[in-house]
Amino acid sequence: MRSVLVFCLAVAGLSAQAQIPGNPVGPRLGTVLELDVDLPGPGALALLGEAGYNIGHFSDPSRVTIYATPEERDRLMADGYTVREVARQPAPPEFDEGAKGLGVYHSYTSLTNELLAYAGDHPAIARLVTLGASVSNRQLWALLITDNPDEEEDEPEFKYVSTMHGDEPVGTEMCHYLIDRLLTAYGTDSRVTDLVNETEIWIVPLMNPDGLESGSRFNANGIDLNRAFPDFPVDYVGTFHDGDPLDDAGRQPEVARILRWTADRRFVLSANFHTGAVVVNYLYDHIPGIPTGVDAPTPDNALIRALSLEYSTHNPPMFASLTFPNGVSNGSEWYSITGGMQDWHYRYMGCIDATIELAVPKKPSQSLLPIYWANNEESMLSYLEAVHRGIRGIVTDADTGLPLDARITIQGNLQPVFTDPDVGDYYRLLLPGAYTVVVEVPGYFTQTIPGVVVSAGSATRVDVEMNVIPLPAARPIALVLTGVSLVAAAGLIRRKRWRANRG
Repeated sequence: MRSVLVFCLAVAGLSAQAQIPGNPVGPRLGTVLELDVDLPGPGALALLGEAGYNIGHFSDPSRVTIYATPEERDRLMADGYTVREVARQPAPPEFDEGAKGLGVYHSYTSLTNELLAYAGDHPAIARLVTLGASVSNRQLWALLITDNPDEEEDEPEFKYVSTMHGDEPVGTEMCHYLIDRLLTAYGTDSRVTDLVNETEIWIVPLMNPDGLESGSRFNANGIDLNRAFPDFPVDYVGTFHDGDPLDDAGRQPEVARILRWTADRRFVLSANFHTGAVVVNYLYDHIPGIPTGVDAPTPDNALIRALSLEYSTHNPPMFASLTFPNGVSNGSEWYSITGGMQDWHYRYMGCIDATIELAVPKKPSQSLLPIYWANNEESMLSYLEAVHRGIRGIVTDADTGLPLDARITIQGNLQPVFTDPDVGDYYRLLLPGAYTVVVEVPGYFTQTIPGVVVSAGSATRVDVEMNVIPLPAARPIALVLTGVSLVAAAGLIRRKRWRANRG
């Protein structure tokens, strides 16, 4: 009876509070409390989200982790919630700045030194670049691993991004292990060699260096970076290819760096690493009108679930989860968030992304890192290899042979992918089956290609030559550029603008 009364009080309090929109993003400056909050009923989690609390993790249906200011804690208690303080942030960790090698937690400085050393020791297959600086002027490092790192090739682009939340460093170290595996085994391990030769592999091991250094979930402005990406349909309704603005102005520096870098590439498959649970959280995290706790499927739901299982099945503790069947969960069905990175990647850029939770403790003992690598090594490699499935090809102008900026869809599925206009290559991940492929470029006749058969192995190749729609006779001949269609030229110009504005 008491629990029902408490829940009714909580509903009344939060409903009144929800009239003033909360902000799960932040800022939360000063002391931030990590709280365990008991959930008195099935609707309480949704009410907490509507009230603007920063929900961190939700594995036990009876309680949730919330990151709150002292004022927010007091408000929760006044609303009748049972609250237990677990930890306080910032809590700067103690780092060995001279730490080297695998199986240790790295600071920003020691990680930077390691990445510089890897790039210097493997110049034929590695390039270290900065995507730009954080709030506190620390660099967001991205390591490219591929056989011809200075050339644009007909290869799919893949990325791993870790530690958007600075108090979740396990993913940083798993990325470090993977970097070491790819670079040191290249040329001797045929599996690794094939991956590096056939893929552009990007690894961003530390997206929130300021949070890592301060021991905080948030960046130096007190913002949760995984709630701060453009949100559909508030901030955008179309895609980058449609000309919908990127919306990076005024974003947190770390988010803006990822937005611009991603818009400059054509990533096919991605994942980002966290801790606090053990699960592959797959798209969507949110569909307007679908409440938290309810499945929010994408047009590629079966494919995306299969890709998630590609990761979880090779991770024994994850696959054996008693909380998440087979170690996977739709994001919204787990708990809904807005402003997340993975939804933006898929909706705006056509890149399938997943949020992978690696460990229940935020920062388990350093001595356990080799065990986590043993559990995740095959998963990370298998998920990466999945970028080569489905269909692939190059789209060109039939007259000039120049690459085109094209939109590719599958009949019956409106989710698009796009060519990289530098080369004209595209990659559409698909499950085995027969498909009708539709290729569209403004100013060209649409190509519809039926009966494309996809197997469980390597991607089926479908190259496409596009024919220009003839200009009306009344149009001046000066409107035609010698050797290049206007549409092809426009695509190249747009690409060069993004190149010039990178970083």
